[in-house]
Amino acid sequence: MNDLLIEVDIRRQQLYLWEPTPDGDQLIRQYPVSTAVNGPGEAAGSYCTPRGRHRIAEKIGAGQPLFAAFRARVPTGEIWTPTLDAENPGRDWILTRILWLEGLEPGRNRGGSVDTHDRYIYIHGTHEEHRIGTPASHGCIRMKNADVAELFDLVKVGTEVRISA
Repeated sequence: MNDLLIEVDIRRQQLYLWEPTPDGDQLIRQYPVSTAVNGPGEAAGSYCTPRGRHRIAEKIGAGQPLFAAFRARVPTGEIWTPTLDAENPGRDWILTRILWLEGLEPGRNRGGSVDTHDRYIYIHGTHEEHRIGTPASHGCIRMKNADVAELFDLVKVGTEVRISA
């Protein structure tokens, strides 16, 4: 595929994957997502989903099984289950794949106290698939595990991600 574009609509809790064509952008995929329960915002420590233009800085987790757990972007060897979840109350599970975002707008989502990359903002799988479609994250963009695995395979490092509220 050509250079694709990801659009995340916080208000609608949707992620759109677009392919630019000479006749205009063509919608390739649409997925429900879960953004921050605290809403949109860029400040470090806000637990908000940052807005504006970003790019995928790193793709992490290729070849991992669905529901594979990560800590500090490294697979733990765990596969999430309800039992494992019950044994780890309050854990913010990062599952399946990680698309680590980097802001492209200095002063808005890049640099200083608003740096998306330094805030560890990802598109990733979640253990709370039943909450997809409603704000529930700590700032990241959560997806169903099968959806994030599919998206991961469709995009590359450098793919632009536009997040709007």
